[in-house]
Amino acid sequence: MQPMQPIRIVALTALAMLAFAANSLLCRLALAKSHIDPASFTAIRLVSGAIMLSLIVTLRDNQPAGHGNWLSALALFIYAAGFSFAYIGLTASTGALLLFGAVQVTMIGVGLRRGERFRLAQTIGFLAAIIGLVLLLLPGLSTPPLASSMMMLAAGGAWGVYSLRAKGAGDATCVTAGNFLRAAPIAVLTYLLMWRQSHLDHIGLLCALASGAIASGVGYAVWYAALRHLSATTAATLQLSVPIIASLGGMVFLSEHLSSTLFIAAVLMLGGMALVIFGRAKNS
Repeated sequence: MQPMQPIRIVALTALAMLAFAANSLLCRLALAKSHIDPASFTAIRLVSGAIMLSLIVTLRDNQPAGHGNWLSALALFIYAAGFSFAYIGLTASTGALLLFGAVQVTMIGVGLRRGERFRLAQTIGFLAAIIGLVLLLLPGLSTPPLASSMMMLAAGGAWGVYSLRAKGAGDATCVTAGNFLRAAPIAVLTYLLMWRQSHLDHIGLLCALASGAIASGVGYAVWYAALRHLSATTAATLQLSVPIIASLGGMVFLSEHLSSTLFIAAVLMLGGMALVIFGRAKNS
């Protein structure tokens, strides 16, 4: 693998983080400001993402995307469906924070189960992240709806499982394309089972297409291109920026407000997870 110029790595990484945050903004915009339903959004997102990733792999390798497996595809579908249904009741910032918090907690939990041991700073960080999550979900005026919160946490857990299964699975873009191709029919079947409750307009359609083809399809391809040149610690730390970008985007584009509770929870969760990630780097 030839070394990539640092400026290109920075540009690709920044684009990927913006794309990941855009998924939250596009989904929230579609479900709050248009008439699309979550099942339709999920189906359009996964189908368009599958088509875009397949085109990228085909043009890059001159061969069809055929990797992936059904268990990973199921985890991908659970993530995408939970993500869409959760954003009925969550702001972009709250949803992104819950999602990435659940992803990190899932991956950290699996590491602990496999025998990984924490230093003192990591233990403090992990406890701070849990306290931040509990604070966010405690009853109060700014508490997000419990059902939506649980669906987003489930989505984050599923994405954490998907990420763990993707490690060492080969070409990440090709594998992801194959998993999207498998997850898309599951999403279409779910849509067909719920078609009586389905509704769609052009704004919702455009948001779902942008989320699938650009923010997911192109976003993942760009991220995997940059990921080859980043350490695991750097990659994990950079992903903590996504909830921050989503929060800023929510305030600018969706007129959302950052409550004091959300701000404190974000500091505890993101700061705590950063301590765990940096502690892993020292242990390795």
